[in-house]
Amino acid sequence: MLFQIAIVLYPGMTVLDAVGPYEPLRALPDSELRFVSNTVGPVVSDSGVLALGATHTFTETPAPDLVLVPGSEASTTAAMADKELIDWLRTVHPGTRWTASVCSGALVLGAADILRGHPATTHWIAQPALATFGAESRPHERIVRSGKIVTAAGVSAGIDLGLWLVAELAGTEYAEVVQLALEYDPRPPFDSGHPDKASAAVLKMARREMLQRAANPKIPIEIATALWRLTLNRIRARSTVRA
Repeated sequence: MLFQIAIVLYPGMTVLDAVGPYEPLRALPDSELRFVSNTVGPVVSDSGVLALGATHTFTETPAPDLVLVPGSEASTTAAMADKELIDWLRTVHPGTRWTASVCSGALVLGAADILRGHPATTHWIAQPALATFGAESRPHERIVRSGKIVTAAGVSAGIDLGLWLVAELAGTEYAEVVQLALEYDPRPPFDSGHPDKASAAVLKMARREMLQRAANPKIPIEIATALWRLTLNRIRARSTVRA
């Protein structure tokens, strides 16, 4: 049976969050890769001009082996408030071999109550939000594994995550072959890719620009909706256990 990989798409997701891990993962032997969403068809990214195609719906993907949730600059809270997505994550997570996220996709896992009690990472600007979902923030780590849950830091860390998962599933040597085939040999022209390395001025400017891009009057409502559903799901789960 093929190892099924489901990469979640939702309106406003960051493309590299999804495509970064997709490139290494698509090289896995004996695997089937799906882009899943509420409906089949194009899903417009946070740029507003680039779209990825959802190949299958959540309903058509009831038992994936690996689930991966990307993040977004401005639409993470909308994904957190998407009942169909959150219910699907809660349903499939117990049966996955790996449940993963890139960037603020960790907050979507949090909204599904998957991160409670686990260490996790996300984009540096979203690290404080992890505590809301009972997760332990690991802001200095690029990839954090806790059991079968694995979270990656912001955006470009998705490539590292994809290679890490390939190594776990097919061995380190094969992952190195994939890395070489991709010629993934990062040599950035600047060394300011993490708050620990950036100057105070760069950090201030980056924070300001990212908060401006994420500005959305619907966000408080979406966060309230996500937290309400999370609380309601916990209450219902306790009632089911008692019954």
